[in-house]
Amino acid sequence: MYIEQMRGDGWDTCVIATPSARKFMHADRLAEISGHVVRHEYKQPGEQDVLPPPDAVVVAPATFNTINKWAAGISDTLALGMLNEAVGLQLPIIAVAFPDVALARHPAFRNSVEILRSWGVRLIFDPERYPLPAPNMGPAAVELFPWKALMTELAEVRHELVPVQAARDAARQL
Repeated sequence: MYIEQMRGDGWDTCVIATPSARKFMHADRLAEISGHVVRHEYKQPGEQDVLPPPDAVVVAPATFNTINKWAAGISDTLALGMLNEAVGLQLPIIAVAFPDVALARHPAFRNSVEILRSWGVRLIFDPERYPLPAPNMGPAAVELFPWKALMTELAEVRHELVPVQAARDAARQL
């Protein structure tokens, strides 16, 4: 549903999955909705990338593991490698940190959140405003995920990118 909304808002969406996420996602359906194959592995050297270069990046959900590895600069999966490159390319990045409440209290996680924010990552993480799931109990995580906050932040990024894209288009015409 949200990929369709993003596409309706003018985004060309691509899905990159971690190997763990790939186990429970419907990759064929996501490819159909997004219009692009779901990538989860690095391509071979010299192989053409099947996905267009990004204008912005959304990380949803950003798990405990992803947040901590990303903040440490680890690129042991395609998703993390692309996130680290996006930081280096200074692309707009929105991440929705969504661990369970116990993991959200871990000191390493809190440090990682601050590191990512200091890099300019727009990190949606406010357990008071957006409740987190409890380990193995309580409301399903899907019911708690702050999709509306993500879509609001994405609209803001879209608004900020309009002048940048216009400048790129003008430069191409020269």
